[in-house]
Amino acid sequence: MKLGFIGTGKIASSVITGVCNSKIKYKKIIISPRNKKISQALKKKFKKISISKTNQEIVDKSDWVFLSVTPAVGNKIIKDLKFKTNQKVISFISTITLPQLKKMIKKKVDIVRAIPLPPISLKEGPVPICPPNKKIKSFFDQLGSTIEIKNEKLSINFWSTSGMMASYYQILETMSIWLTKKGLKKLDAQKYITSLFLALSKDAVVNSKKDLKILVKESQTPKGLNEQGLKELSKKGVYKSVTYTLNSIHKRLNK
Repeated sequence: MKLGFIGTGKIASSVITGVCNSKIKYKKIIISPRNKKISQALKKKFKKISISKTNQEIVDKSDWVFLSVTPAVGNKIIKDLKFKTNQKVISFISTITLPQLKKMIKKKVDIVRAIPLPPISLKEGPVPICPPNKKIKSFFDQLGSTIEIKNEKLSINFWSTSGMMASYYQILETMSIWLTKKGLKKLDAQKYITSLFLALSKDAVVNSKKDLKILVKESQTPKGLNEQGLKELSKKGVYKSVTYTLNSIHKRLNK
């Protein structure tokens, strides 16, 4: 099986790294030269990677084609690519729907939309796919936890929450900067904050069958520090702002 990646940004790089460090059987990974720094680094790190000269060359030489470009670039280039019957096309593009992709590709191919995130490079995290596809599910199951979605409208909800990734990292940076200003070394502050939230996330996953409200309640004591933090952030409207932002992203995806 030959895998082709059109686009070599953060997500594509993360998926490729995950694949190369997994037990997935493949002959070659063909990538685009669009981001020269990333593509050269990937080729240098992994033996089975080659860099193509054009996007059409990737399509011609691949059994599975992964689309990992921005919506603007996707709308510009996909319609001019000549796909082969029976290829599998996996799109990471947020705002181009399945009907739009089918119209652009014009060939009888399996088209699946997937939402991988950077931790896939560590073979961690959920990967929603739509529509369900056994082979593609098996592929992503070796890189994380695949979630199959039958209804594309429902998949928009997952795209919306994935749009909060940078916001999460910004919270970590904000807390790290605060610790640094209080006298800690930058690397020590970052290690503490990232380790703290990793531990909290692992605890949440272990207890994911519980109502999350229980975790919120159990992490507080009357008049304690966590109660104070929660009350003050709630009073400032932080959590309402999260809901507002999710709705805003969801609205954009529905256009």
